[in-house]
Amino acid sequence: MVRLRLSQLRLCHPRVWGSCWLTLKLWEMLALDQFWAQCLCRSRKGTRWDQVLFVLVAYRLLSSGSEWRLHRQWFERSALADLLGADASVSDIHKLYACHDRLLAHKNAVFDHLVSRWRDLFNVEFDLLLYDLTSTYFEANPPFDDEDDKRRFGYSRDKRPDCVQVVIALVVTPEGLPLAYEVLPGNTADKTTLRDFLDRIEGQYGKARRVWVMDRGIPTEETLEQMRHSDPPVHYLVGTPKGRLTKLEQALLLKPWQDARPGVQVKLLPQDGELYVFAQSTDRIAKERAMRRRQLRRLWARLKQLSGMTLTHKELLMRLGAARSQYPSAWRLVEVKIDDRQPSFSCRLNRDKLKQIRRREGRYLLRTNLTGTDPSELWRTYIQLTLVEEAFRNLKGDLALRPIYHQKEARIEAHIFIAFLAYCLHVTLAQQLRPHAPGLTRAACSTSSPPYRCSTSKFRPPTAEPSASPATPSPRPTSSCCWRSCGLNCQLSHHQKLPPPKPKPPPPCSADL
Repeated sequence: MVRLRLSQLRLCHPRVWGSCWLTLKLWEMLALDQFWAQCLCRSRKGTRWDQVLFVLVAYRLLSSGSEWRLHRQWFERSALADLLGADASVSDIHKLYACHDRLLAHKNAVFDHLVSRWRDLFNVEFDLLLYDLTSTYFEANPPFDDEDDKRRFGYSRDKRPDCVQVVIALVVTPEGLPLAYEVLPGNTADKTTLRDFLDRIEGQYGKARRVWVMDRGIPTEETLEQMRHSDPPVHYLVGTPKGRLTKLEQALLLKPWQDARPGVQVKLLPQDGELYVFAQSTDRIAKERAMRRRQLRRLWARLKQLSGMTLTHKELLMRLGAARSQYPSAWRLVEVKIDDRQPSFSCRLNRDKLKQIRRREGRYLLRTNLTGTDPSELWRTYIQLTLVEEAFRNLKGDLALRPIYHQKEARIEAHIFIAFLAYCLHVTLAQQLRPHAPGLTRAACSTSSPPYRCSTSKFRPPTAEPSASPATPSPRPTSSCCWRSCGLNCQLSHHQKLPPPKPKPPPPCSADL
């Protein structure tokens, strides 16, 4: 029997266990520990690069930030050292950067591996592909020495035209599982990307009857014709620019409306081996109409305010330009005439243009070569493009893809690659939770309600020197039920018992940095 003095019992070095444990379970579920152990061999000094990579991915998923913050703060506050049976050397700042240089050679192989694992785990099909593009910006000082550098000025979806950027093209399934992605120069036009991606998917996964779903502006007429005449034919469902709607407006007026689903009506127009689907949504009409009215009221109030000001001609032009930039949709409905001789203007509402806008609010023209498909199915398929947008929001929000501070192009792409590995864990967790807790988010699972926390307890027996003992984490009852329902074992295996605390490494000196 050992007697303890509870007054001298102290808990020190608390570490977050639950989210780290869950990330490791997802990593093992996808067999990425085995994959990277084969691809990233140990260094001559015994560095486990696969463990360094897991630390980077777990950090990006759980508490994204800079590699320096990972090295100095986050790693010692997490339980990764306990779970991996490693010391603080796996978070060494030089090893974190050196690991980036070893990853890109295995990019295609890891996606082949993940597709195989997702098929086994979730029985998903990869015959419907959603394709879209986004951009992410840099904190950098252009111009750059390398003419082939991908960091370029271009159309910024982040509303940062002052920063250089790269364009990211992404293909995902309706479940949100990424099939492939590519990093392109920041000035790449959307319509030039599709042909190369079609060839890449066919080369990597073979020819098959796939359906590509894309937004307007991505495919060109030449690319769509190639997709129709390929063997086997590549099916597509794309949005159509409004200019084509103007050309087909008279033909569509003669077609009757059909109910695709409650609140959604469609008109079908077969033409030249394709099917045009003109769809209108009651909810979307109400939303777009409310947005247009709100912006038009605000612009009209601003113009009335400017008309009562005493301004110079230059000041008037600048403030009208600011109003045009702030309310672009409403500005197209207003005709503004500026007096050349004095600083004044007149404005009127263009009612003909307003009628045309009202006829097209909440209505979309889709184009497909799936001529025998039910219209309601085509509508449901097209609105799944929001899943690609959700993937981009997760990458830029929870996983903090932007801004990028790396300067070397290989490390820039490796940074994006690590973010995509973290996103693969994110979407795998969502798939695992969907049958049991579809409303539970990744953040709620991994951070706000972790199943374990651990710490080291120090106590002084009456007849012995002070000793330290790791406190075995105990699961919360609600969290344990959640993980068991998802098929995850909450109990610690034998090799995951907490080792005694390791001494803290000395702080790096200036020569090391």
